[in-house]
Amino acid sequence: MHTYALRLSPGADLRQALEAYAEAQKLQAGVVLTCVGSLTEAHLRLANQPEATRFEGPFEIVSLVGTLSPDGVHLHLSIADSSGRTLGGHLMPGCRIYTNVSFGKAEKDYSLIDCLSNA
Repeated sequence: MHTYALRLSPGADLRQALEAYAEAQKLQAGVVLTCVGSLTEAHLRLANQPEATRFEGPFEIVSLVGTLSPDGVHLHLSIADSSGRTLGGHLMPGCRIYTNVSFGKAEKDYSLIDCLSNA
């Protein structure tokens, strides 16, 4: 397993930056290990909803989990506002970084599908 660290700057679009990073690094089976930071606004596709919903921040990132691959990213984001109210859903384009965001990522030397088919 290979691990990576990444720090994103204020104003960047969180999802677009992760997609660009995954493409530039040619990640085949990447996963997000950890993420801390904040957003000025968030765009989330909530459960069972066809479109994204925009939320005005600032927000603290509570959790970001998911996968990065040549087929795209599949990421779920949880955020908390200043009163501690927590929101979560699919990470969509438009989530703007407030102060900064730091990530720990890993890439497996094999895919989950390979593991399951060889079990």
